Amino acid sequence: MTARRAVAAAQRTKDGEALSAARAAVHAAKLALGERGPVWWNDGAPDYNRHLAKNTPYAAWHAGLDE
Repeated sequence: MTARRAVAAAQRTKDGEALSAARAAVHAAKLALGERGPVWWNDGAPDYNRHLAKNTPYAAWHAGLDE
């Protein structure tokens, strides 16, 4: 959030150099958080999206949840 606040401050003051540095910091933070960069969903793991939990390997876990 510090980097995002720096972007806003640089935009308010119309400081192009500070804006570039702040945007680079935002990009670096997003890379570190995994929000940018290689995708994680192409790892070859089966996709259980749009399946009932009882029809997946998570059935036992789901059955143990409190309603």
